Amino acid sequence: MSSRREYIALFGSLILIFLEALARIITLGLPQPIIRFCYNRSKNAFNFLSSSQGKGSRSRKNSVSASIANASDFVDLCTLYGYYAEEHVVQTGDGYLLGLHRLGWRKGEEGTRVNAGLESVKKKVVYLHHGLMMNSEVWVCLTEKGRCLPFMLVEKGYDVWFGNNRGNKYSKKSTNRSPASSDFWDFSMDQFAFHDIPDSIDYILETTYQTSLSYIGFSQGTAQAFATLSIHPTLNDKVDLFVALAPAMSPAGLTNNVVDSLVKASPQVLFLAFGRRSMLGSTTMWQSILYPPIFVQVIDRSLKFLFNWSSKNISAHQKLAAYPHLFSYTSTKSVVHWFQIIRNKSFQMYDDDVQAPLGLGATDRYYKVAKFPTRNIKTPILLVYGGSDSLVDIEVMLKELPRHTVAKEIPHFEHLDFLWGQEVEKLVFPYVFEALEIYAGRDHLRSFPRSVRQALKDGAESSSDDLPSSITTGEISDVAQISNERLCKAEVTASTKRSPESVKTVSPTAQSFTNGPNSQGESTDKSTPVKPRFLELDSSSASSDTKHKRSEPLKTWDRAAEQYLWTVTVGLNELMLFSTADAFSQIDFLKPLAILSGYLFYGSEACHRGIQGTHWSPKDSMTSYRMVEVY
Repeated sequence: MSSRREYIALFGSLILIFLEALARIITLGLPQPIIRFCYNRSKNAFNFLSSSQGKGSRSRKNSVSASIANASDFVDLCTLYGYYAEEHVVQTGDGYLLGLHRLGWRKGEEGTRVNAGLESVKKKVVYLHHGLMMNSEVWVCLTEKGRCLPFMLVEKGYDVWFGNNRGNKYSKKSTNRSPASSDFWDFSMDQFAFHDIPDSIDYILETTYQTSLSYIGFSQGTAQAFATLSIHPTLNDKVDLFVALAPAMSPAGLTNNVVDSLVKASPQVLFLAFGRRSMLGSTTMWQSILYPPIFVQVIDRSLKFLFNWSSKNISAHQKLAAYPHLFSYTSTKSVVHWFQIIRNKSFQMYDDDVQAPLGLGATDRYYKVAKFPTRNIKTPILLVYGGSDSLVDIEVMLKELPRHTVAKEIPHFEHLDFLWGQEVEKLVFPYVFEALEIYAGRDHLRSFPRSVRQALKDGAESSSDDLPSSITTGEISDVAQISNERLCKAEVTASTKRSPESVKTVSPTAQSFTNGPNSQGESTDKSTPVKPRFLELDSSSASSDTKHKRSEPLKTWDRAAEQYLWTVTVGLNELMLFSTADAFSQIDFLKPLAILSGYLFYGSEACHRGIQGTHWSPKDSMTSYRMVEVY
């Protein structure tokens, strides 16, 4: 009986596909006069059926909404609010040309050089990525500046970049494929993860002379980050924070049974119906022939039909402004990929082993599609999701993510509310800003900045009160923070050997994200947020058979010098968790290297200190030492 209902639902969904295909054919053949005629008739019908009160309300807000709706591209949208935007193009490893956008200047800063090397203004970099069948315009088509996350980030001093997926409005070009061919559209989320995101990030970091950036994704933009961070371990070095708005990983399915049956059908059926190029190309036709308020109603009813979203948290004039920028092209294969994820209830790579048509529920026990190993992600993760979002199953998602993930719920929010919802600036932005304040610009898995390393080499004998001018106050602060975290981890490593019970794990965001804004946008905790350390030692439970007593913490300059000396001696950045002194005292085979480094840098007496398992301070002279006791 259940199988019979599935086939009936599938038949109904095929009828809908036929209607969409018919609309696509009509789109290709409609002349411009007919399009204008349909538009004017729909406008007259809407005005006739509308109340006089509604007409007055629309006329007051029509100017702002119409200006945003009629803006031709991303740059025009930003110009409406007085912001200067740059356009960039990055070539992926497989030849696609992707459009990037940049907002790096507050009003009045247009002539300032930002992140352009020496003698330029240094700003932390934030990268935003859109969702499925969207482009970068969805971030900036708001009717109020205060509800626009990118504009608020720019005002806070960030260098804001925007990505675009291959195939959409700004990325419909390739060096070796034509958009008119099916080969151009032969991509899924796998290609987004293996090429688009990492290549875009590399381009941005190279252009801005930065070592890391913060990633903010919406919907599929979060799924692409989950995927790419999980399969590119080194990319975790370059992304210091990942904020997922309306996160998408493994949706439970669609609320409508007819469409849900189509989702679970064979990919061959979907390719037969929609073709192997772009998806839902007729959308632009409906937008051109329908009066905007009617087009808004069509979108709202479609979202209700597919996902059971009411869209009540988005105002009517915001819909008029934003819905014309909602759709952008993508491949049918990328949508089929999501259907496979929903059908198999697994955040997996694209399944190329296509089943037979109409093979509902068929599986192959001898074949398993590779999953994205999302638990391998090392970058700090903040999830902000809506309690009324049918596409988010937070319990399932958290099981597939690393333990350091932090999730915050906005109870009444639906999916699109995180882009255009009312009070988004009160309910969502505080979480984003706090996370950026803690993590943005922190090289959480990398070594020190180049200028600091050079200063350590050139000024090793300088006093900490007489630092080289090439080191700025901000870099000294970064050195202090990074050194503190790494020394703490080294202490944990050493202490674990003696007493595993003495170590306790602390969530990196547990202290700072525990108390967020309530439904009125007010903080429930008036205390100053504490920037937590990754790991802490419980000194009360330390082992009693410890041979050496821990000394007072080293000063910032000493720690930085230790990390630099360790890099020179061993040449492996991965071992920088350990302090030089601890390594000398506990790893016997490294003592010959300690002797060599002592002769090279600090003379024979310093070498003698290294053999004894102690370390020295570079701010003392070549023949004068300050003994520091270790473990």
